[in-house]
Amino acid sequence: MTTTNDPIDWTQIDTVFLDMDGTLLDLHFDNHFWLEHVPRRYGEARGLSFEAARAELHARYRDIAGTLDWYCVDHWSRELGLDIVLLKREVEHLIAVHPHVPDFLEALAALGKRRVLVTNAHQKTLALKLERTPLAGHLERVISAHDLGIAKESPEFWPAFQAIEPFDPERTLFVDDDLDVLRAARAYGFSQLLAVPAPDSKQPPRRTDEFPAISDFSALLPGLAASAQSTVSGA
Repeated sequence: MTTTNDPIDWTQIDTVFLDMDGTLLDLHFDNHFWLEHVPRRYGEARGLSFEAARAELHARYRDIAGTLDWYCVDHWSRELGLDIVLLKREVEHLIAVHPHVPDFLEALAALGKRRVLVTNAHQKTLALKLERTPLAGHLERVISAHDLGIAKESPEFWPAFQAIEPFDPERTLFVDDDLDVLRAARAYGFSQLLAVPAPDSKQPPRRTDEFPAISDFSALLPGLAASAQSTVSGA
């Protein structure tokens, strides 16, 4: 893993696109939900042991990983015969913002940068997480891939996104924890990409060697502060 303290020339950035789960929010909630909570509730509903239920669900997860259905609450409610939103509310206390995220978002605002949440999360999941966290008040726009009908991993995503949120890939920073998503953004022409190697606070960091990475958003605060000071000094 290659981490950097501040790789960004903020004078060259107009807009910051930010993933939600694993980037702004701790992925522990999602991992616990899909790998522990759903198998437990599915097993109870079907009369299966936890181990049998988890094995069955892991296979079903793998079958559609990376597609929009994998992120779709309605898909899994139909497939599993469970109320996924209700189950999420059973463990919603685990939803947590990563360290230094509010400070980072406020520092972006102070420099006049446009802040856009770009997530694969289904609208119902998104609503729950925005209800449980202060993120909404720190963003100019929130866009779910379900609004476009295309997952962020797809090469068709960014052209469709560009049509509803025009931006210059050369002057936009995109931060995400999913390497496949970052690769798709790179192929579209993004020049500024950052990976988050530790999306789940309960798991060790992952290798992200092909992209610059930050251990957490505190790494970007000094550069933002310096850019703000420079702006004031030059005014």
